[in-house]
Amino acid sequence: MRVDTWRLYPILALAALAGGSVWLERVTRADEPVAQGEPRGPDFIAEDTRVVGFGADGRQRYELLADRLEHFPATEITRLHQPRLQMQGEDSETLITARSADVAPGGEQVDLAGEVKVRRPGSAGALPLTLDSETLTVWPDAHRARTDSPVLLTRGNGRASAQGMRADNLFGTLELVGEVKTLMPPRRQGPSS
Repeated sequence: MRVDTWRLYPILALAALAGGSVWLERVTRADEPVAQGEPRGPDFIAEDTRVVGFGADGRQRYELLADRLEHFPATEITRLHQPRLQMQGEDSETLITARSADVAPGGEQVDLAGEVKVRRPGSAGALPLTLDSETLTVWPDAHRARTDSPVLLTRGNGRASAQGMRADNLFGTLELVGEVKTLMPPRRQGPSS
């Protein structure tokens, strides 16, 4: 039995075409597919934002204003530009401003940066309080704050500077840390008898 070789030409051509296709696919394929990373930019942006928080008793606890709010999904951080935080206490209000702030997921921690200013007006039982620093971390629910940046604190006519600060009860109890310098004006003495 004799096989005509011309009948094998289509089979050989198809085999060569299939082999060439496999070779071409392997040559042009990348070794590993490039993983699509999470977007590095914000997934949400809001301008001129206002957020109001209320306590369990229904009373307003704070009001947060910001020129711009950006949420970053990769870290779940919310960045605020020009934040202004007005916090309502039992008998006082505290205003905190900065150039920017990063809010951790759930709002448990707020890291303020750039010309941080804390202002609490005086009341019947307390002198006005101001604090200036470049950074400040606030834990709103725990009513704590701290910074490792230099601070300038004024209360009434008294002034103090330090390399850092810790506060409990949101500036009810202050601890100045490192190279503390104070200027306390003399108290007025009553008339002597």
